[in-house]
Amino acid sequence: MVPLAKRIFHFFVFSNLFIACCAVMMAWQTDLLLIGQPPTFNFSGFVFFATICSYSFHWYLTPDIEDIDSVRLKWLTRNRRVHLVLLFSGVAGACYFGYFLLPHWKNLLIVAVATFLYSAPKIPHPLFRALRKVALGKTIFLAFVWMFVTSVLPLQVSDVPWRTDFTLFAVSRFFLVYTICILFDYRDRDYDRSIGIRSLITWLSEKGILYLYVFSLSVFVVTSLLLLKFGWNYQTVGLLILPGLVLSFTYRYAIKNFSDTLYYFYLDGLMALSALLTTILIHN
Repeated sequence: MVPLAKRIFHFFVFSNLFIACCAVMMAWQTDLLLIGQPPTFNFSGFVFFATICSYSFHWYLTPDIEDIDSVRLKWLTRNRRVHLVLLFSGVAGACYFGYFLLPHWKNLLIVAVATFLYSAPKIPHPLFRALRKVALGKTIFLAFVWMFVTSVLPLQVSDVPWRTDFTLFAVSRFFLVYTICILFDYRDRDYDRSIGIRSLITWLSEKGILYLYVFSLSVFVVTSLLLLKFGWNYQTVGLLILPGLVLSFTYRYAIKNFSDTLYYFYLDGLMALSALLTTILIHN
């Protein structure tokens, strides 16, 4: 990869623009599959800027760690102001587009609180640092936010009656995201332990982590397959399950190779893979 293309790629991924685009695509998939039309421009704008705001806040609070060989952390050290600019841009954009979603303010508040709880232990204040000792569910908060924003909130904003297959779709997405989060927590567990952050992955043994991974992936596949009982076609369900099939072959490699490209592009991208393929192959 030529230097310019590499710099552009790193900026797109490490500035959180990539993960924000993934969130928008996942919300699009939800409305396309469940109500037959994409979400509104205002909702897509809110999801994009809210994701930028959340991740920029999280990464801006991440301290410089010089003894870890991470391309992303080195990029962060050189470009911390970029996260600050994107943080304020995300706040402004989320507030602007959120104004059009005010009738759903209670749901937006749930998202805001859960997102804050994930990043709160990084805030340099004794009150928030104390959360490190009780943050066993921090990844559950993150997976919940992703599920809620991309599979529940789009439907609630569209004011469609809730159906059983909506619940199955949401549970399926939660466990897809949580399975991916397990790999991130595994990679970070030594660092988390060093600064006193407790999570389920820092507590479990190697075998326990593998069992949790297999369980989460199995629930994802089963809940996706159950959608067939509600009239979903095999092609659509197959596309939903595809990221899980990829993850089933990824665990052994991912727990030994901590490449930033593997984690922040490949694994993050798996969350939106079925959304991309759904758009191209089914709703093009």
